[in-house]
Amino acid sequence: MVLSKAESHSDASVHSTFASRYVRTILPRFKMGEDSIPKEAAYQIINDELMLDGNPRLNLASFVTTWMEPECDKLMMASINKNYVDMDEYPVTTELQNRCVNMIARLFNAPLEEAEAAVGVGTVGSSEAIMLAGLAFKRRWQNKMRAEGKPCDKPNIVTGANVQVCWEKFARYFEVELKEVKLSEGYYVMDPEKAVEMVDENTICVAAILGSTLNGEFEDVKLLNDLLVEKNKETGWDTPIHVDAASGGFIAPFIYPELEWDFRLPLVKSINVSGHKYGLVYAGVGWVIWRTKEDLPEELIFHINYLGADQPTFTLNFSKGSSQIIAQYYQLIRLGYEGYRNIMENCSENALVLKEGLEKTGRFNIVSKDIGVPLVAFSLKDNTQHNEFEISDSLRRFGWIVPAYTMPPNAQHVTVLRVVIREDFSRTLAERLVSDIEKVMHELDALTARVTSKILVTEEKKENDVNVTVVKKTELETQREITDAWKKFVKARKTNGVC
Repeated sequence: MVLSKAESHSDASVHSTFASRYVRTILPRFKMGEDSIPKEAAYQIINDELMLDGNPRLNLASFVTTWMEPECDKLMMASINKNYVDMDEYPVTTELQNRCVNMIARLFNAPLEEAEAAVGVGTVGSSEAIMLAGLAFKRRWQNKMRAEGKPCDKPNIVTGANVQVCWEKFARYFEVELKEVKLSEGYYVMDPEKAVEMVDENTICVAAILGSTLNGEFEDVKLLNDLLVEKNKETGWDTPIHVDAASGGFIAPFIYPELEWDFRLPLVKSINVSGHKYGLVYAGVGWVIWRTKEDLPEELIFHINYLGADQPTFTLNFSKGSSQIIAQYYQLIRLGYEGYRNIMENCSENALVLKEGLEKTGRFNIVSKDIGVPLVAFSLKDNTQHNEFEISDSLRRFGWIVPAYTMPPNAQHVTVLRVVIREDFSRTLAERLVSDIEKVMHELDALTARVTSKILVTEEKKENDVNVTVVKKTELETQREITDAWKKFVKARKTNGVC
């Protein structure tokens, strides 16, 4: 007779993942649970929640890289447990970072001899890079003012009102006045002439943007340099320039090589660039490069004895993973100049496809420029019936994440939608997006017509009723009714899920 043993009902191995008690009860969300749970259950619970995030490939709001080759993914996973700051333990990783710094410095035309080492450092995105560059400018200015016996307690920095928020953070955190050149309708970048007018003896630098986040436009760094050279001659000052090339630094050298914005201009003393944008690396890496050693004050560099080696360091962060550094080196040697040029040209061509598709609808004004970051910023020609925020909200139904936002002062009355074209955004997707935008516009038009018709019928009935006193609605009240109806329409559609 064959003997058998019944499995215990408590044996976790016989339970389906979705039938186990771990997914049938609510887990603690704001404090740790008392007991452990199986690894399969923990994975499934977290994975299920993450499914509700947007699709990174369809997140057209972001400049950040969302696709890399499988070979690079493997390298990143193999190095994810390496702490970058352990330079003595991971000397090859340190060497790869130094190679990246030198490659990028020469890409930006730093005045280096053949065997001369460049001055720069890898950072956690451009935010840290900008903080470090700003600190270097502040310290150099302070040293100069002290040497001349002048007060150094009121530094300022001149930027356009279109700067990214990290510049505001730098100014607030490190007590530097931020002097912003206001924008105007139709001109959404810093005006070099107005910027130079705002420069005074306490200006530590003027920050120019190579690729505004608002519309992708490159600011005229060459004109800024020339105007500032003249002002420095007149005043005896030596006000320098920093270029925030977070978005454009890995674009301009490949498809606009003749454009002068980098270290070819004498007053450009430092440049930051985001490796995780058009450097084509996943989020978490930026770079800041200085023109010469003299542009980075030695007293800001720490020499520490950590785990057996002298380590010069100039960072706001200390421990960090090595994966993004290794991924950046992979992209630089894998793609080379030819590969980066092909990718950036393809992005620009796809941006043109999207732009032309939107223009054919006859419904939009294009706010972005043909030369700049490959993106398309556009606004409605007529926003009396519906606005850009409604379009953005409706596109979510098709899976697209397209941001709508207002411009900074003095152009805050202008609202735009923006689509960033990344490496993984194909021509097919560009055409599909145009088609989906057309569908959204037809739906909004039809909804407005239905709501307006309903309002008119209701008012007519009231007018025919002699016992009812009719109070005519103002145009604003009618518009509010239409907006409320639209919101109910979108909310009802959202419950059907994302296509």
